[in-house]
Amino acid sequence: MIAKLKGKIDTLGSDYLIIDVGGVCYMVHASAKTLSVIGDVGSDVALLIEMQVREDSMTLFGFASAEEQSWYKLLTSVQGVGAKVGIAILSACPADQLVMAVMSGDKEVIRQAEGVGPKLAVRIITELKDKVAKMDIGMGASTAQVTASADGKGVASTVNITAEGNDNQLNQDALSALINLGYARAEAYKAVISARSKFKKDPELGMLISAGLKELAS
Repeated sequence: MIAKLKGKIDTLGSDYLIIDVGGVCYMVHASAKTLSVIGDVGSDVALLIEMQVREDSMTLFGFASAEEQSWYKLLTSVQGVGAKVGIAILSACPADQLVMAVMSGDKEVIRQAEGVGPKLAVRIITELKDKVAKMDIGMGASTAQVTASADGKGVASTVNITAEGNDNQLNQDALSALINLGYARAEAYKAVISARSKFKKDPELGMLISAGLKELAS
């Protein structure tokens, strides 16, 4: 069983690459996200590998991160999601966005993937929602403190959260804060998504948390 390949990029395609490992070349299918970060032809590359073995073929699927590989395994655990559809979903909705898509029930994002119709999109969200709710929230390197009201009685709680600039990280930071304040993950996801949609431009983290709390209280 091949678990990892290290070598040089020989060829890059739209949904695959060929890796030269000591003169032996392997074709590896990969998501658009992975292909965008591994470099150009001639670059050194190391990919985590999932191998699909059938009676008449052996197909390799590569991942630049353990997170993406974990999502591939989750997606392909859903009936109707084969290996290539799993990669297509990761191309349309990268791993760092899938948590929000699943927990907010955003089937339209998942339907962007080739081979995913409305029924399959609903099945993916339904089957993965509980599993995703138990996943750890990814954290960045820097931390900040935010004080917010944890209930309607004016009781304040201070929670440690990360603070990074990109949109998805802002959502995750607000989500983490609400979870640490005692709210259920599913409720917190919905509150953050709803609150974020009401801002015309990117809010400050504290503003998003406060708006999320208002959503939860309404």
